[in-house]
Amino acid sequence: MTLKIVVLAKQVPDTRNVGKDAMTAEGTVNRAALPAIFNPDDLNALEQALRLKEKNPGSTVAILTMGPPRAGEIIRQGLYRGADTGYLLTDRLFAGADTLATSYALATAIRKIGGVDLVLGGRQAIDGDTAQVGPQVAEKLGMTQVTYAQEILDVKDGKATILRSIDGGVETVEAPLPLVVTVNGTAAPCRPQNVRLVMKYKWATCPSERPADDPHAALYAERPYLTLTQWTVADVDGDPSQCGFAGSPTRVKSVQNIVFQAKESKTLTASDADVEGLVQELISEKIIG
Repeated sequence: MTLKIVVLAKQVPDTRNVGKDAMTAEGTVNRAALPAIFNPDDLNALEQALRLKEKNPGSTVAILTMGPPRAGEIIRQGLYRGADTGYLLTDRLFAGADTLATSYALATAIRKIGGVDLVLGGRQAIDGDTAQVGPQVAEKLGMTQVTYAQEILDVKDGKATILRSIDGGVETVEAPLPLVVTVNGTAAPCRPQNVRLVMKYKWATCPSERPADDPHAALYAERPYLTLTQWTVADVDGDPSQCGFAGSPTRVKSVQNIVFQAKESKTLTASDADVEGLVQELISEKIIG
């Protein structure tokens, strides 16, 4: 079965190994001090998409991301691994988006792409950890959704068979296409970048990434696939009032960096007196009753 697959990807600050410069004085994430990376869970989703492409000849995989022009790097990293094309949503009107506005923008872009069979994305992004965007995209598109996916086992006869994690184990579900699937970070890791594809796409850029005196202008005219698709709010027929800060009802009052500190500790023996004393202390502190 030939599939048209879109992978939702996000460029995020690498918060996994943060140091003292990770937070600003105001208590927000210091994005300028942290390297920007391909969101880890989205890489797991990309791997599932590429496996389906291999199983279903003629299928295509596109990367869809939203952000400033530098987010085009996420599309290139997808192309280096086997994706076929990419779309960058970049516009000042997209800035400041919460999950509601982000899902709206992504949904409008998917409608513009058209004919999409599968939308895959990571369960959550490491900079927000909300796990809301994928399900919201499904709702806005009126598509069936499957969350917590570990593996997409097969797609045939207009249905996908998916192994998903649940409390206490796993289950296998079947869902009709078109379908939105969010993939766990515990799913199979994404394959490494392919040297041949890196050489093919290393000059692939969005128009807004290029300098006015770009030395590779002739190359882009000769090889159209090196020009990545770039869309604004108007290009996807979006409503500016539902995009970016204007379309984001979420308001963060403050962000605090919590540091856990060790408290007083006691060393007890196995004697009856020590055990009795501990029990009495726990009862008096109303920890047990």
